[in-house]
Amino acid sequence: MLDWLDRLPLGLLLIIALTLGLAPFVPEPHVWEKLKMLAAGTLVRPIDIFDLLLHGIPWLLLFAKLGRMAWIQVR
Repeated sequence: MLDWLDRLPLGLLLIIALTLGLAPFVPEPHVWEKLKMLAAGTLVRPIDIFDLLLHGIPWLLLFAKLGRMAWIQVR
């Protein structure tokens, strides 16, 4: 069921997370800004929600891949 995740190269996911996931880098990473807005309850505009998804999905995929790799090692 998660074969597609197993086929994704870890290096590619890392590069995508560090570039798209953190861009723009100045004044602070976009995903960090959106997470702070989410925690503060000010993430209400559709464009901000889209930004969180766009910049957060690479990190979710990376963490899912790492978690799956760890799970396979334990089994």
